[in-house]
Amino acid sequence: MSFRFAYHETVAGRLHFASVGDPSKPLVLCLHGFPEYWAAWADAMAELCDDFFLVAPDQRGFNLSFKPGGVDAYRAKHLVADLASLADHLSPGRPFVLAGHDWGASIAYAYAFAHPERLTHLVIANGVHPVCFQRAIIEDEAQRAASQYMNRLRADDAEALLSADDYRKLLRMIEGFSAAPFMDDETRRGYRDAWAQPGAMTGMLNWYRASPILVPKPGEDVRSAMILNMPADAFRVAMPHLVVWGDADQALLPVCLEGLDVFAPDLTIEHIAGASHWLLHEKPTQVTAAMRAFLTR
Repeated sequence: MSFRFAYHETVAGRLHFASVGDPSKPLVLCLHGFPEYWAAWADAMAELCDDFFLVAPDQRGFNLSFKPGGVDAYRAKHLVADLASLADHLSPGRPFVLAGHDWGASIAYAYAFAHPERLTHLVIANGVHPVCFQRAIIEDEAQRAASQYMNRLRADDAEALLSADDYRKLLRMIEGFSAAPFMDDETRRGYRDAWAQPGAMTGMLNWYRASPILVPKPGEDVRSAMILNMPADAFRVAMPHLVVWGDADQALLPVCLEGLDVFAPDLTIEHIAGASHWLLHEKPTQVTAAMRAFLTR
C-alpha cells in the first residue's frame, strides 16, 4: 500500500491531494482540520483502502495547496466550492462518502447542506454541526471557556506566536490535548514542513478569522448569533450521518452533540472512550471499524 499524490486545478487555484485504493471502488473524500494537513487521515485511509477509494486533499491555505490572500477567501462558500470541484473531478455524477475532522467537519457539513444529492453518507470525527456548536458556546459556560482559543487564533499576532521557537506552541496544541504517542520525530517533521510552506500560517489562521462563529467572553451576556437566526432547514443533514466522538476531547465537549438529531434524522453516534480530539491518530482502528460498519450496513 502506498499513497499517490496529484493536483487538481479549481477555478480559484490548485489543490494538492493524496489518494489510496482502487478508483473504481466507492469514493471516500477525507477532510482534515487545523493545524493538520492531508496526513491527518493517513492511518484511517490505510485501513479502509481494500474496500474504498480514499482521497484526502490539503485544503485551501494548508501545506501544498494554494493559499490566496485575504480573509474573505477563506469563507465557507469558497471552501465548499473547492471541495465541489474536486468531488466532481473524482466522481462525476456518482454520489460519494464525505468524511471530515475538526475544520474539515465544518466544511463537510456545509457541503452536505448545499449538495445533499451528491452524498451517500456523511461521516464526522470530532467535529461540530454549526448550529449545535454556536448554541453550546452561547449557552454552556464550559464550552464557551473551551472555545476561547478561537479568539486568540483570530488575533493579528497569531502567526508570530505560533511560529516562534520552531512552532513550539502549535505543536503544543496537538501534544497538549493528549499523551500524543503518535507524535514521533517523523510526524513532527511532517507537520513542521507543512506549516513552513510560504503563506501557510496565515492561510490556516484565516479559517478562524473568516468563520461566522461567535465566541463571547466568559460571562458576557449574549442571547443569540447570526447562525442561530437562520432557517433551520438550511442546516439539514439529509443523508445517513455518522459521528465518531472521542469522549476525552478538551476543545469540543459532549454538549456540542446536543440537538444534532433534530437536523440529522438518520443519525448514528459512536463514542470512543479515552480518545481525545486527535482520535484519528490515537484510535484509527476503532474509527475505521465504526466507519466500515456504518458504510456497509
